[in-house]
Amino acid sequence: MKFENVGIFFDRDGTVNTEVDYLTSPEELELIPGTAEAIREANQLGVKVFVITNQSGIARGLITEQDLKAIHSRLEKMLSRHGAKVDALYYCPHHPESGIPPYNVVCECRKPGTGMLRTAAKEFGVDLSRSFVVGDKLVDVMAGENAGCTSILVLTGYGVSEKEDCLKKTNVAHIAENASAAWQFIKKQLSQIDQRSTKRHAVAGGRR
Repeated sequence: MKFENVGIFFDRDGTVNTEVDYLTSPEELELIPGTAEAIREANQLGVKVFVITNQSGIARGLITEQDLKAIHSRLEKMLSRHGAKVDALYYCPHHPESGIPPYNVVCECRKPGTGMLRTAAKEFGVDLSRSFVVGDKLVDVMAGENAGCTSILVLTGYGVSEKEDCLKKTNVAHIAENASAAWQFIKKQLSQIDQRSTKRHAVAGGRR
């Protein structure tokens, strides 16, 4: 069974690539082991894969949007070497309190807001209620819950220090060692969806 209307929304820093605190150069990118292989498997099942990332470094003047495009271009090339791809990368350049115009504004895209997820859902026909958010911070888990997705916290990046808050403030569905382990959890959920769908079709066929 293909899962064309299912999406996985990965946070970027600390989830897909190692956390370096305000990554500003393509050369600083380093994939977390196993992440590219997990994305490749999701691609093979027909699951849509997205990266959603808060990039307030743009608002703070640390990087430009052109800098970010270069970083994301390298990220896509690195994934491609492993036979993996993301369907789209979404970023929020804003900060609600500090930074430079026009980026120092309150917006709907900054996680835990749901703007990036809703945009992806509209552009790719994704059913958010059947989709997953994977990240290393409380705001990732909250964004997923706010959008009606299943949220998974990974213990890479800031995950270990964010775990207690996530358990107190959210109904996080699963805590995984890394994105690869999160994918194993997601595969089990997809398998259950597939089994339920098969049973429904079998019952419907028997009634004809």
